[in-house]
Amino acid sequence: MIYNLRMSETINVIGGGLAGVEAAWQAAELGAKVRLFEMRPVQQTPAHRTDQLAEIVCSNSLKTDEPGSAPYLLKEELRRGGSMVLRAAEATKVPAGAALSVDRGKFSGLITEWVEAHPNIEIVREEVKEIPKGEQDAPHPITIIATGPLTSEALTAEIMKFTGDDQLYFYDAIAPIVAADSIDMTIAFKAARYGKGGDDYINCPMTPDEYDVFYDALIHAKSVPLKRFEETHWFESCLPIEEIARRGVDTLRFGPMKPKGLPDPRTGEEPYACVQLRQENLMADAYGFVGFQNHLRYGEQERVLKLIPGMENAEFLQFGQIHRNTFINSPKILNESLETRTNARLFFAGQITGVEGYVESVATGWLAGINAVRVLRDQPMITAPQTSAIGALCRYVSNVETKNFQPVNITFGLIQELPPELRKKYRNKRERHIFQVERALRHWDEFIAAMSPKATAV
Repeated sequence: MIYNLRMSETINVIGGGLAGVEAAWQAAELGAKVRLFEMRPVQQTPAHRTDQLAEIVCSNSLKTDEPGSAPYLLKEELRRGGSMVLRAAEATKVPAGAALSVDRGKFSGLITEWVEAHPNIEIVREEVKEIPKGEQDAPHPITIIATGPLTSEALTAEIMKFTGDDQLYFYDAIAPIVAADSIDMTIAFKAARYGKGGDDYINCPMTPDEYDVFYDALIHAKSVPLKRFEETHWFESCLPIEEIARRGVDTLRFGPMKPKGLPDPRTGEEPYACVQLRQENLMADAYGFVGFQNHLRYGEQERVLKLIPGMENAEFLQFGQIHRNTFINSPKILNESLETRTNARLFFAGQITGVEGYVESVATGWLAGINAVRVLRDQPMITAPQTSAIGALCRYVSNVETKNFQPVNITFGLIQELPPELRKKYRNKRERHIFQVERALRHWDEFIAAMSPKATAV
């Protein structure tokens, strides 16, 4: 079937991050002309370092890809839905146990190369300072805002005018990275937790005395002062390491420094505490601290982190840092199909909607890009199955209680619960989750099949 697209119309995608490139790609693959706006390098952000599309600035991990997990389900839905970003991640992955982690430079470089080469995508390097409007009586251009957590101040102000809300925000932090050859491997050892995935992580074990010294130094280290805001809103699953430590002396040992499943080969026993580092690139010459995002002063970071056994001579390639994440009050603003309730030609996608995580952002971009083309075709919007991970995320951001709306990662808690008879049948949580994943993927395959045939060039 050939669809009659309004070929004089171009879909605007604002933001060249993970959500934006996925949205642009899906729309372009369906035959639409797309104009992708990215303000870098004309206007940089506090966290980005390059002008590449889909640059990732925090961890290089796209989380676990272990079958039966909620993050796996989300990835598998995107893979089966033809996600360009997931294809790039698979092409640039680095060893990371059960997780899908990427060489961040090769990852963003490959995506930039693909998007630049797509005949239906025009990349515009300029800062968009207002939401595009139609001229005179013309309708508003079809637009997807996917500017992410670091939306520019000018556009943030315009978005807040549109939503009628005060700005919502939380702070996010980035973990430090060290040179691999600066780690003392006579102390540190390679292993994955419980032996899953081979020797993909570097582990630095600690005795009780070493832990006490490190803990005391960490909680008394000086932080970079926060600016512009009177109070700090942290995303709970991305708390700075020093903030976790201040909640109790053992919080680190039961959190990011948990030694379970990591026996020290020198003793054959699990250490008192353990710091893990994850490979950052294909060259394996850089490793990032797992769960060690922080907002300490650079000098303090170096001093404190060199107290970790094996890190005495560490060469820091990147220090941890802090940046602002901006998001809208989506339950008041968005439908489940991600268009705004007051303007069916305006969509939001990515972290600005209140999803947290790389793959979660890609998922909303995927759906927004497809639905933007459906507006172009005068077709009804689609929503993902309620049993699916993508459906669960979109349902959350469009329907959750708005009084204290907070960003969220994909979890089984968001996915449609099993009926009582199946909950009784699958009392074991692991078995229940596997069944939920299998059910979701059956429904997902039916959903994808129902969207075909896809549009061809007109």
